[in-house]
Amino acid sequence: MNVIVIVTDSLRVDHLGCYGSKVQTPNIDRLAQEAALFEHAYADSLPTLPMRTTWWTGQVTFPYRSWQPFARSDYLLAEVLWDRGYTSALVTDTYHMHKPVYNCGRGFDTVVWVRGQEYDPWIIDEDIPVDLSRYHRLKGDESDALWIPRFEQYMRNRSTFRTEEDYPTPRVAKEAMRWLDDVVKTKDQKDNLFLWVDFFDPHEPWDPPESYWNLYDPDYAGQEIIDPVAGMVEGYMTPEELAHTQALYAAEVTFVDRWVGILLDHARDLGLYDNTMIVHVSDHGEPFGEHGVIRKAEPWNYEELVHIPWLIRHPEGIGAGKRFNQMVQSQDMLPTILDFLSIAQPLELPFLAPTRTMFPQDMVIDTKRVTMDGMSLLPLMAGDVEATRDYAYTGHNDRQWSIRSHEWSYLLPIDGSGPPELYDRRSDPAEQVNVLHDHIEVGKHRTG
Repeated sequence: MNVIVIVTDSLRVDHLGCYGSKVQTPNIDRLAQEAALFEHAYADSLPTLPMRTTWWTGQVTFPYRSWQPFARSDYLLAEVLWDRGYTSALVTDTYHMHKPVYNCGRGFDTVVWVRGQEYDPWIIDEDIPVDLSRYHRLKGDESDALWIPRFEQYMRNRSTFRTEEDYPTPRVAKEAMRWLDDVVKTKDQKDNLFLWVDFFDPHEPWDPPESYWNLYDPDYAGQEIIDPVAGMVEGYMTPEELAHTQALYAAEVTFVDRWVGILLDHARDLGLYDNTMIVHVSDHGEPFGEHGVIRKAEPWNYEELVHIPWLIRHPEGIGAGKRFNQMVQSQDMLPTILDFLSIAQPLELPFLAPTRTMFPQDMVIDTKRVTMDGMSLLPLMAGDVEATRDYAYTGHNDRQWSIRSHEWSYLLPIDGSGPPELYDRRSDPAEQVNVLHDHIEVGKHRTG
């Protein structure tokens, strides 16, 4: 069996057609028709790198770790599969994963880093002219010193984009297709493949190719703000500017969907659909003023940030076309993949090292029993269990933690930045009215 995981970073649930949006996402919608769709999937450890740690370890990390490299004792998904004969690849333009010391390529046979996203120090020629006034707005305060070099870096990266295929998203898709062609056509291998495709889009900056710009707000005549300074909206952007920036984000989603579709069609053409689990997921959403901020400016675990899309297409049709209302979480990814590949748990992580005489160099000097916090979703997809959990937990390390059920959401700022908050999700799904004072006992139950 094979596994292909497609991540689209910062993708809001309410911007996919299969989740009820009017945003054009025909390719992901097509996948959803063949997949299990989880209506209440929640991120567990935020943001970018903590989420990948959760995906690749099956462990909840926000109470114990911040944004940091993997630990020596982590047993990562690619390493588990390497030890069992799988051929694997990571293809990504998520440049945080490429930064020094993070070693996000651990265990993969092939790693392709596509450069140029956001503030990646890719094009460093300072002679390239940069005009920040066209697409950016500074605040004229002390924050300018932080944002000016970042915005300039992206504009230098962007100077290389001439056609749609020059943008990072198409380059990621084409590199993933190139790897599939190599293993399937050149090496004649159609089994025991693991491909993780990690698209940074639709993460900001929100500047899709020109043909997408006017899809969702064609009559707008103001400034194009593709990468707002993260922070409070009031006093910085007008309602019209905020709405247009969200329209640019929607256009970016449609752009990403197109290339996800091209990649999926290529996998179909290669004959991989009959024995491949295909997963589409995001690490988190994106705030657009729902609680006063633009971008992930605060560690606030509100619905618009922590609710994620998640599709799983099983090659045998398990759960196909069904919508699951149960709570599921990011830490369920690894147990689900292992279950699909019939890899038993718990895992034993072997520590290999030379003996004192240096030979042989693959002697096992210690082992660690590895358990996971998540659960396989295959029994839920097959209808063998009614639910996997009653609550979903989400957290930013040392900042804010939260817990959700279908009825309530409780947010606890453990850094002392504010009081706890309680929301009645049945009447207030957007979490706008804090009702903690009216339901003290519910709040106590959540903290207990």
